[in-house]
Amino acid sequence: MLRWSEFAKQAPELAEAGRALLYQFGPGLAYLATVRRDGGPRIHPVCVNIVDGGLYTLVVSSPKRQDLLRHGRFALHSFASPTVDDEFFLAGRVVHHESPDLVEKIRAAQQASGATTSDTEKLFEYQLERALYSRYKPRGTPDNWPPEYLRWRAS
Repeated sequence: MLRWSEFAKQAPELAEAGRALLYQFGPGLAYLATVRRDGGPRIHPVCVNIVDGGLYTLVVSSPKRQDLLRHGRFALHSFASPTVDDEFFLAGRVVHHESPDLVEKIRAAQQASGATTSDTEKLFEYQLERALYSRYKPRGTPDNWPPEYLRWRAS
């Protein structure tokens, strides 16, 4: 599994398209899927931050944080665009970081983007195993299916 920067070196077009979808509304936004204790899926909206080559999320005390600490597996999906049906998906495992300096750096980046944070959040970095970008023609365009798929898997 790789950090965001290594993924971006291997698949620059896919990474740039993904970054654009994650940040399309200002702050980085995505849906985070985690694995519950009973093995079922759980979905949460989260703020994501690409900083110094890593993709991070600050997570409040919640079921999603417990899922990440216990199991570590995740899937991340971009929010829907208001103009086109493009999609960006990542999957892999998270690493929990406790460095106060790194936590503050990510918190500052999130606040600078217009999103809020709190002192009780824990920091997780996404380690990427696979990615998928689905590129569609603009809505209303004939023959908009199937989309063009760009795929990546860590080697």
